[in-house]
Amino acid sequence: MIDGGCPRSHTTSNRSSAKVNIPGWSISAALARRIRETSADDDAWAGRWTYQFTEWLQAAVDGPLHSGCWILAPGMPSWGVAAHWQRLHAVDPDRGHITWFGYGDPDEDQRDVLPLRRLSPASAGRVRSYRRQLQEGILPPALLWWVSGLNTLLVLDGHDRIAAALAEQAVPEVVVLAPAVDPELASAWQRRSIQDYVGRVKHLQGGPGNSFASAHVASASRHFATTLGDIVRTEGRTRAWPLPGGPAAWNRQATKLAPGWTSRLSQADRGTR
Repeated sequence: MIDGGCPRSHTTSNRSSAKVNIPGWSISAALARRIRETSADDDAWAGRWTYQFTEWLQAAVDGPLHSGCWILAPGMPSWGVAAHWQRLHAVDPDRGHITWFGYGDPDEDQRDVLPLRRLSPASAGRVRSYRRQLQEGILPPALLWWVSGLNTLLVLDGHDRIAAALAEQAVPEVVVLAPAVDPELASAWQRRSIQDYVGRVKHLQGGPGNSFASAHVASASRHFATTLGDIVRTEGRTRAWPLPGGPAAWNRQATKLAPGWTSRLSQADRGTR
């Protein structure tokens, strides 16, 4: 158990901060190699990194955690599409455009992850170093952060590790941070899933006792386990706070980060009329 009685994949923090600084941990090759060499298998390795990120997040000043229950789990959510990773270099690399309208959009605009900066080229020094770590099997996972207002996962740490994996035609390993969904809602989903599973198995077991029925029971059990796992990992709403200084401060920051963004927005508006 980790703080506050949350499930094992959850972390909690008592801070309630209006400012979030993106962490930039320095993960040495020695640490990466030690964690791999002391892990019995891939599941143990993923668990070690999940707990390592938990410690770093809880110790971070003005990090993303606030009071409440959080999910920190290895691997992409079940709704992720592995083929979308290779689009990250090509889709709006300088602006990070996203859409809120799901998968009805053009194929080239579909993605599950939004980098917070341009991904480094495969020839960059850090990326080359991480490519060697990937070839050794010790490359640490990237840390992704679910932000419900954007309806996507942001790269909180590990841009160059993602770039290295993509350069090697590999699917990046990740750990995903997300606020937990409302417990009452999750419990209702679980009860419904349990009822459906019990009814399904009872129906199958009431039929002829043959290998066909047994195979269907096994399949229903695997699906049930996957469903419960997905419910535990369901992403909740991301909390936000007003920016000190209001709209004027927001405009100053946006202009500093993306000069000329207002003129591009005006051009886009004119194009839709």
